[in-house]
Amino acid sequence: MVLVLAFLSVMSMGLIVVPASAESLPQVYSLDMIVDLALAKNPLVSSAEGNIEQQKGQQTAAGAYPNPTVTGFGGHGNLQDTGRVGIGPILDRQSLTEYNVIVGQPVEWPALRTARQKVADYGLATANVGLLETRLNLMSQVKVAFYDLLLAQQGADLARQNLDTVEGVARIVKARVISGEAPQFESIKAEVEVLKARQQLARADNVVRISRVVVDTLTGGALGPAYAVEGEFRMLPRGLSIEGLMARMMEQHPAIQRLLNSVEQSEWKIEFERQARVPTITVNGSYWREIGREAVQGGLSVPVPLWYRRQGEIAASLGAKRREEAELLRARNELGRAVHQHYQDVRTTAELIEVFDKGLLKQAQEALRLAQFSFQQGASSLLEVLDAQRVRRQILLDYAEARHALSVSLARLEQAVGGIL
Repeated sequence: MVLVLAFLSVMSMGLIVVPASAESLPQVYSLDMIVDLALAKNPLVSSAEGNIEQQKGQQTAAGAYPNPTVTGFGGHGNLQDTGRVGIGPILDRQSLTEYNVIVGQPVEWPALRTARQKVADYGLATANVGLLETRLNLMSQVKVAFYDLLLAQQGADLARQNLDTVEGVARIVKARVISGEAPQFESIKAEVEVLKARQQLARADNVVRISRVVVDTLTGGALGPAYAVEGEFRMLPRGLSIEGLMARMMEQHPAIQRLLNSVEQSEWKIEFERQARVPTITVNGSYWREIGREAVQGGLSVPVPLWYRRQGEIAASLGAKRREEAELLRARNELGRAVHQHYQDVRTTAELIEVFDKGLLKQAQEALRLAQFSFQQGASSLLEVLDAQRVRRQILLDYAEARHALSVSLARLEQAVGGIL
């Protein structure tokens, strides 16, 4: 009855506490969701898309025809004709509005126009492949950051479990000290272990916060300050072979495709500079109206490449092509080395994980269980329990780090190969 009256009193004062709704809970994101957010919000993608728009503009400009030039003059003119008849001069004056119009149309050399359009086309192709390369690198960064966050969370969970276990052992030690079954020194050692466990948990929580910021930064701040992630580390895919991975890298990697397009673009730049030695002809037409004269004329304007024939531009284009070819060779070598390195990392880490799965995890858990049971029965010391706890925690942490290393190596192997495995 007292509880009912208290409830009615609180209702009359409007102070009922409403439980937290589901909307106040942090949003949970999976790896695929975070990757999609990064591809949509990260400024690197926007920059690559802007480069594509720029190259489209260059392509439009390369296909445009040169504009004509229209020149006009006009004014008032007087014609003064002076003659002598007899002794005095006779002055005959005439006036008229005079004007002339000149129209000039540049006519490009067809090979020059074709070379300029090819340069723009390969520039756009390079930008399109550059967007794919940017997305590939960003996806790899997001995956690595996501797995780093998963590892940090598991490390924090293990630190929290370790703290609970150490605190439980400390309570038993205190009870034994109070009952006189153990010396006071055992209680001090237990308290020291509790403090160490709390420090480890604080450091682990700090690593989680830093990892969360890294993931949020890659998504352009789309995740916000409060969010949660869920997911698992990756398993070893079947059918991986170094020969197949190298073939895929050479055929489909966006970086190689981008550099191949750059080499083709450099070749057409050389052709453009060579064709630019042929002068652009301007066809002129004009109409003249003057006092006593009216004329329609036509003509050509031809620059004469007498002193300079674009030797500097041609040499610079040849040097740019050589640089692009060297960059292509360097990229192939670097990507090949990365494929071999990450492939070996994947195989080595998979073998280590297999060792854990075959019994090491169970053995560590069983050793801790026996040590705790023996300690509760008074047959073992505090040091033995703490040692067993440390060994189990370290093995679990090593196992999590091995699975993390496998996931990171697979993500970087995908980045080196140029696509999903």
